[in-house]
Amino acid sequence: MIICSPFRLAVLLIVLGCLPGRSAMAQVQAQTENVVRLASLDWPPFTGPHLPDQGRSTAIVQAALAGAGLDLQVDFLPWQRALASGLRDPDFQGYFPEYRDATMARHCLLSDPIGNSPLGFAERVDAPAPWRQLADLAGRRIGIVRGYVNNPEFDAMAAAGGLTVEPAVDDATNLRKLAAGRLDLVVIDSNVLSYLLATDPDLIPHRAALRLNARLLEEKSLHVCFRNDEAGTALRARFDESLRHLPEIQAEQNAARPDP
Repeated sequence: MIICSPFRLAVLLIVLGCLPGRSAMAQVQAQTENVVRLASLDWPPFTGPHLPDQGRSTAIVQAALAGAGLDLQVDFLPWQRALASGLRDPDFQGYFPEYRDATMARHCLLSDPIGNSPLGFAERVDAPAPWRQLADLAGRRIGIVRGYVNNPEFDAMAAAGGLTVEPAVDDATNLRKLAAGRLDLVVIDSNVLSYLLATDPDLIPHRAALRLNARLLEEKSLHVCFRNDEAGTALRARFDESLRHLPEIQAEQNAARPDP
């Protein structure tokens, strides 16, 4: 992704005589101050450079920032780079989407929820894996995505060796391994599973053979992870205030409320 920064563009225009120097620089500086740069990944249908509105999560983040008088710039990167850029690169204000997790909450400032993620296991139809507790899955080969937060109990058991996990670069790779019999289960969001089985050329032939396990691992919430500093604190406050007024978020909140 090649981005011409507003500063360089202004300098070029000034050199070419297209803009008066001082006013051009002031205008570009004002525009830059209103741009929030966030890292993300290709995780359809939530985020992705080729999705309508760059994905449902991106659309919500953009709308919330617009309501706060801010513009969004998204850099789509491999997940590990998105994490590193969002947390440590001073040119970024954060990254998204991220699950709420105690570990991540120590590293960044999590926004209010921008959506939900039903997290479960993909399995082969001809090799179901019934379970009531995670210990029931000991000995099964479980695919995970490198760098993803999953479920606290699951991640702790995997780290302790109580579960056999095999990291991969993305969900599609894990599903291909599952279809080929090289994995027994894959940790995955149900929306991502449905999307990939419907659109990935390598997985479409296997969509009748793969399914979501009947038992969810967890219903996760999705968030923007803002940098944990003074500017990030102020930005999160503006974002959350605007977010709660979005019709999509209000509809989800109303649906989650119990009937009187």
